[in-house]
Amino acid sequence: MDRAELVVVKLGGTTIAEQRSTLSEVAALSAERQLLLVHGGGRRLTDWLARLGIGSNFSEGLRVTDDETLEVALAVLGGLVNKELVATLRELGADAVGLTGVDAGLLVARRNSRLGRVATVTGARPSVVYAMLAVNLLPVVAPLALDEKGVICNVNADDAAAGLAGAFGARLVFLTDTDGVRDAAGELVSELDEDSAEALIGDGVISGGMVPKVRSALAVLRSGGSEVVIADGGQRRAIRRALDDPSFGTHIRPVPGLNP
Repeated sequence: MDRAELVVVKLGGTTIAEQRSTLSEVAALSAERQLLLVHGGGRRLTDWLARLGIGSNFSEGLRVTDDETLEVALAVLGGLVNKELVATLRELGADAVGLTGVDAGLLVARRNSRLGRVATVTGARPSVVYAMLAVNLLPVVAPLALDEKGVICNVNADDAAAGLAGAFGARLVFLTDTDGVRDAAGELVSELDEDSAEALIGDGVISGGMVPKVRSALAVLRSGGSEVVIADGGQRRAIRRALDDPSFGTHIRPVPGLNP
């Protein structure tokens, strides 16, 4: 397999009905090129926790996950959300297969004890994905992983996508509900490198939930990824445009002249 052809797409965790047009594009693209889909599911998890009378606690935007919350996360992320996506993609013509970062030790992670059963992705073991891609399957990955002691943990989906893109040396497309990074004047920034991204973060221009997304993008570049695009997933043909149109979304690339 030509690793340069692989694209990692990170999908949010909204309902299947809201995502159907995006999934149609994923299905069509998977017939043309190597794709790896990583999904979240935080909103669905919060809803199910509330139904079960379990509270949701967050620290700096990350879910605090105790043993009870982890059990529900396994069921919702690794089960419900993952299998709904796989079923819909297969209906749309893609030969999708669901798995989590636990399977075959796909995601390599380190426990963040401050957050409980939560781990930070430090790398990936791509052999299982290579095997699937070699027979034209579309891997759909849920954000769960084993920590360094082999304990199942919740992981941030952006973190999972970044770890996989870096390990594969792939392009990464973050599909979000915004059209990309904006500068101090509120204008869309079409292209960023590491230095300019760090400057915007330092000045407080990049703030809130965009900070961890940009940090994840920079981690991809440092570990071998070629490009990260942050784009509005609600737009028509969002993935194709993210890959082919330099004016669509924000394209984050290595500093010119330097290797990642």
